[in-house]
Amino acid sequence: MGDTIELADRQTNDVKLLPSSLPPEVEEGNVEYKLKLVSPSDSRFEHLVTQMKWRLQEGSGEAIYEIGVEDSGLLAGLTDVEMDASLGTLKRMAQKLGATISVLRERILRPDPDESLRRAAEVLVRKVPDDQQFIDLRLAVLGNVDAGKSTLLGVLTQGELDNGHGRARLNLFRHLHEIQSGRTSSISHEILGFNTDGEVVNYSESRSAEDICESSSKVITLIDLAGHHKYLKTTIFGLTGYSPDFAMLVVSASAGIAGTTKEHLGFALALNVPIFVVVTKIDRCQSPFLHRTVKQLEGILKSPGCKKVPLRVNNEDDAILAASSFNVNSICPIFMVSSVSGANLKLLMKFLNVLPPLTSLKDREELVQKLPEHQVDEVYTVPDVGTVVGGTLVRGCIKEGEKLLAGPNEDGKFFPVTARSVHRNRLPCRMVQAGQAATLALEPCVGAIRKGMVIVSPKSNPSGCIQFEAEIFLLFHNRSIGEGFQATVHIGNVCQTVVIQSMNKESIQTNEKAVVTFRFIKQPEYIHVGSRLLFREGRTKGMGEVTKVIPFQPESS
Repeated sequence: MGDTIELADRQTNDVKLLPSSLPPEVEEGNVEYKLKLVSPSDSRFEHLVTQMKWRLQEGSGEAIYEIGVEDSGLLAGLTDVEMDASLGTLKRMAQKLGATISVLRERILRPDPDESLRRAAEVLVRKVPDDQQFIDLRLAVLGNVDAGKSTLLGVLTQGELDNGHGRARLNLFRHLHEIQSGRTSSISHEILGFNTDGEVVNYSESRSAEDICESSSKVITLIDLAGHHKYLKTTIFGLTGYSPDFAMLVVSASAGIAGTTKEHLGFALALNVPIFVVVTKIDRCQSPFLHRTVKQLEGILKSPGCKKVPLRVNNEDDAILAASSFNVNSICPIFMVSSVSGANLKLLMKFLNVLPPLTSLKDREELVQKLPEHQVDEVYTVPDVGTVVGGTLVRGCIKEGEKLLAGPNEDGKFFPVTARSVHRNRLPCRMVQAGQAATLALEPCVGAIRKGMVIVSPKSNPSGCIQFEAEIFLLFHNRSIGEGFQATVHIGNVCQTVVIQSMNKESIQTNEKAVVTFRFIKQPEYIHVGSRLLFREGRTKGMGEVTKVIPFQPESS
């Protein structure tokens, strides 16, 4: 047999050569190795259920079981009878916890000719947390203009391939000028679901957003951002305000690393958003050009500024490995797809289905226990309803009918409001928790609500600030910056012009650090110590972290 094992894929019957073992089992994490699960005793079964519960908690509702694999990672394999019995036991364990299982892939081990075939299986166990309707992830889509971002999202969410002239993207556009120019200028949201069997649930078969949410155990919100440099402010707001779990950098195979591609990659890295790359339009590009683009990408990802390990995804095994190892050891998967021919789109779907939430259960529970803070990203006036605000709940939980404070206004003050109703993914709900996006219908609105405000608990005694200190790093500037320099700063959902009032150095140049005191030009804002910030002015760009917030003191008349 040598040091390789043949794998027969159940769906495609492709035979691939794989290493004879997996990495040794790790005690932490959501991956569990089991040699076999044949007829366990009652006490053993209860122990296995407790173990599965732990693995699901580690994976925030998702766990991967490797059946027929020893703890050392060696693929021993099972007979057909043993495998069927083990999968039956695994199904009973999952049912006891209210979870479901789906087989991701099987390996057929071909030992000596005189021995029978043996099988090893990789199984995804998924349990929607008791306090949630489905597992919810947010994915920001970045990339240069004309890279094919909106078209790719249109194909994923509508279930129909593009005609080569941008038909698939039309459902994502929100304005007439976007349809006419074919370029995204605003932030649009689409959803992509996966059911308990790992099958895609999208807008095909005339489904509505409500149908997708009800039929899915996992929903990924796709945030389509603008690629043109003219709309850079909108793109940065999408990254800072919507707090995406992951980012997908879309690169055109024919155009290569062009325009805002490096810029968008830099912003995602500066905000610590895990990122993977999708190379599109491979149907329009000859093999040498595609190879050149991927080599360019790998060079940038390996550079000292990125420190990523690129992983080309060429088959289903690569996709599952990339998803389970994502954000571990700095792995950055690279997919090569076509929205016209559909090449490798199934690999991208498989990756998104297996991709686990990155926030641990402990961190999520700690956020939920805190006092609520809801960012205001959008403001609407709805007939017969009144003021409705949309955004992300950063911490805590908000219940229907809860009394809250909104602000700060121009005087730095907060005013009382009540969350009359709460909606998630266009469906009414009683409560939202930290990390979830929602819309709140507020009453009464005695003050004007604007983007950049927050909805908080009265117990938090909130106060706005007009000045704050930050440690900054200047990414690029033609010369040097010092006191009096003005720029647009992005901190969470806050976007406003600031001026440097003081700094611990006379001036700084590209790739230099400083501690500065910023002052908002227009009005007070609500920010936290430790928040990441980006600032820009023309070609000037920098990043940093808030180190001190100075409470706003209204000037006495």
